Amino acid sequence: MILIALGANLPFAEAVSPYDTCLRALEDVAKIPNLQFEAVSRWYRTAPVPPDPHQPEYCNGVARFSGAPDPAELLAALHRVEAAFGRIRGVANAARTLDLDLIDVNGMVRDASPPLLPHPRAHQRVFVLRPLLDVAPDWVHPVLNSSAAALLDALPPDAARGIARW
Repeated sequence: MILIALGANLPFAEAVSPYDTCLRALEDVAKIPNLQFEAVSRWYRTAPVPPDPHQPEYCNGVARFSGAPDPAELLAALHRVEAAFGRIRGVANAARTLDLDLIDVNGMVRDASPPLLPHPRAHQRVFVLRPLLDVAPDWVHPVLNSSAAALLDALPPDAARGIARW
């Protein structure tokens, strides 16, 4: 199982909302070789992390794929999709037109070279764990050996504040 988180909080092009950007980006991600689309979560409206009153809310979701892609090639392909949607890498946690995070690739553990797998902060993010439960309710973090539901329950109570269905 391959899990990819999608998020955006800035419009891409004129009149294209973050929600529309995520939908269009999912179509492009589904065309990446060695990936077979299986499911997408509901879309969630989430507050920026860390909190930033100057940033708009995010649209977030998680898509589940199958296949056996090379993780480094998959990450490069995701970066190309981000770039096609106007993503500019710069300041950490800045607002963005599109963010694609590789959460898991078939339970692989990589801690030395990009991409790090599983995603090193996925277990700390309600905006990843909540939609992940929609598409992979039985997913277990391959390093922490905890289910997504247990990881979500372990987050501080205020972490879930500000998440709602899109």
